[in-house]
Amino acid sequence: MKMVESSEEEDDFPSMESVTPQSKIDTVYQSKTEKGIRKICFELLDLKDAVENLCSNTRTKYLAFLRLSDEVVEMKHELNELQKHISSHGILIQDLMSGVSRELEEWSGAGGEVSEAEDPLTNETDGIFSTEVEDRRMLFLEHVDVLLAEHKIEEAIDAIDTEERTYPELKGTGDSTTDESSSFKSALSKRKAMLENQLIEISRQPSVGILELRKVLSSLLKLGKGPLAHQIFLKSYGSRLQRSIEDFLALCPCYPETYSATLSNLVFSMISLANKDSGQMFGDNPLYSNKIVQWAEWEIESLVRLVKENAPPSETSSALRAASVFVQASLNHCSELEKQDLKLTKLLLVLLQPYVEEVLELNFRRARKLALDLVGTDESMPLSPRLASPLSTFATSSDRLLVDCGMRFIFAVKEIAEQLTRLVILHFGGNILTRISELFDKYVEVLIKSLTGATEDDNLTDLKEHVPFNAETDSQQLALLGTAFTIVEELLPMVVSRIWNALGESKESGDGLTENAMTPINSSIDPKEWRRQLQQSLDKLRDHFCRQYVLSFIYSRDGETRLEAQIYIGGKGKDLLWNSDPLPSLPFQALFGKLQQLAAVAGDVLLGKEKIQKVLLARLTETVVMWLSNEEEFWGVLENESAPLRPVGLQQLILDMHFTVEIARFAGYPSRHLNKISSDIIARAVKAFAARGVDPQSSVPEDEWFVETAKGAINKLLMGGSGSDVSEVDDEEDDEHIIMDDEVVSDSDDSPSSLSSVESDESFASAQMEELDSPVLTDSEN
Repeated sequence: MKMVESSEEEDDFPSMESVTPQSKIDTVYQSKTEKGIRKICFELLDLKDAVENLCSNTRTKYLAFLRLSDEVVEMKHELNELQKHISSHGILIQDLMSGVSRELEEWSGAGGEVSEAEDPLTNETDGIFSTEVEDRRMLFLEHVDVLLAEHKIEEAIDAIDTEERTYPELKGTGDSTTDESSSFKSALSKRKAMLENQLIEISRQPSVGILELRKVLSSLLKLGKGPLAHQIFLKSYGSRLQRSIEDFLALCPCYPETYSATLSNLVFSMISLANKDSGQMFGDNPLYSNKIVQWAEWEIESLVRLVKENAPPSETSSALRAASVFVQASLNHCSELEKQDLKLTKLLLVLLQPYVEEVLELNFRRARKLALDLVGTDESMPLSPRLASPLSTFATSSDRLLVDCGMRFIFAVKEIAEQLTRLVILHFGGNILTRISELFDKYVEVLIKSLTGATEDDNLTDLKEHVPFNAETDSQQLALLGTAFTIVEELLPMVVSRIWNALGESKESGDGLTENAMTPINSSIDPKEWRRQLQQSLDKLRDHFCRQYVLSFIYSRDGETRLEAQIYIGGKGKDLLWNSDPLPSLPFQALFGKLQQLAAVAGDVLLGKEKIQKVLLARLTETVVMWLSNEEEFWGVLENESAPLRPVGLQQLILDMHFTVEIARFAGYPSRHLNKISSDIIARAVKAFAARGVDPQSSVPEDEWFVETAKGAINKLLMGGSGSDVSEVDDEEDDEHIIMDDEVVSDSDDSPSSLSSVESDESFASAQMEELDSPVLTDSEN
């Protein structure tokens, strides 16, 4: 039964056979843990033995070191004893030598007893005194020799100095001294030479300290070796300076912008210290002062060369900053040295000029490449909103690269200006401003290149590279002009303001450094002249745009001229005077429409820049009449004797000129230049027609008729173009296409407009006519 029951239980719990008892588990893991612990114990015992061995070795070596130290001390003591022994032997040898020499003198004196017998009393007295002097001198020389043997240099020099003061004849060079005195003097000179050599050897020791060196120099001065002492003095200070520079040069790469100032501080501080110490030790002797100046000049030349050799690449902004900091620090040090009557500023500036100009030249080359070479450059140029926002307004009207080019130009100029220190601006400011104006001129040439038809300009020989953007539409070209105008009017004055401020403050305060040193290099530049240079570059861009715009208007795509002389030749109609609806010729009507269209685009693109709008449109109008005045083919036809000229042609030409003038007057940009050219064209035409038999007096109406007719034509064209009523020309105050300026004199009936009258000039003149002739920077010039 039990067997049956157990089998039944196994059937009910078949998995119980695979269960490992807990006792077996404890036994297995306990044995493994004990093995690990035993292994760790063995390792710890091995480590303990190793530590004990190391400690015993260390103790043994320490005891050996102590024994060696004791032996070194004993050896040092023995060396001292040996030195004393040698000194005593030297004294003994000197005594022996003196004794032998005394006996030799006695033997040599025995041969002269016969001659001395004639005056025995005198000879005996002289011999006694001579022997006493010789003995004293011999003892003195022996004493000096002992001091030399014991290296008691100061005591030996003091003894010699005392002896020479006691017996001044020892310093003389005459022939009055006796043989005994000359021999003593020669022996004394030999010992002084030995002292001099020992002092030189001491000064050459690398470990010699400042106090010990001062003692050496003082000893040389007592020996009468002043020039040698000063030479050692300068060499010592030069060595100290060289060691300081060598210690610092290893750190130069860590401070690329300020290392030059540190080098300047090291050199000029050493020069100042040497000058002060030289005055204290050697006095105000001009010989030594000149040596100090020569040494300082040599050190400054080495300094400039060292700064160049360790400078960053010259085309980087870090190199310009390093040069600026170096100039600032060095000139400040020179100013301090001038208080010590050490004038080195002129030499420093002569040495710095080629270095600074080289760094400026390479930095401006980099700036030109950065601003103008846009192909393959994705680098962003961060600008503050104050500088970036005026140019960002043109981004919607033009190619983004055009705006980027302007921002890169401002960034490049700003980066250079930020690296400059005050004294660099004071001495090189004129050079820097000239380079900025030249860089702007290169920038303008790139803009001209991007205008349609720019390849026809033969003057742009430097710009053969590809320009990545082209301004083809009116809005793009106006944005291009607005960008250049904004840079000159707003951004450049902000970027270079610190340069002008530094130059202005220096001129007002009368900088003491400049007065005491020399006139600053290339710093004298007139602000008006500099702005005039920028204005000329801007005028070049504006004139090129106007010339291309007018040529595209005058010539068709086929190359035919729309404005030709045939318009005014062979007219069969009746005189314009009897025409009920006289109008300008078709090309001038088209000109009016083109100017109106351009004015509308300018109002959007150049919003808020009324000045450039009026100047640009005025220049465009002037360019048309200038072309007509200079077109020899046009005048060749009119002035040809075979040309069938009639009064109606002359009337039409005069009306066209009045119409052109009235366009400018109506739009708010009257110009004296336009008025003069138009008058010249009318005068030439009258002369040509009169030569063909046309009487101007009878066929040409009064000027008032042409003025009123031109005004009426403008009204008709405006009404026909807009389809709505337009105010009369005489009553207009504002124009929807041209943004008027309050400064421009309004058009009124009271202002005469006749081209032929004497007062006609005033109809196109206003209080701001000079502004129209030179539109840029007139406010800032004031």
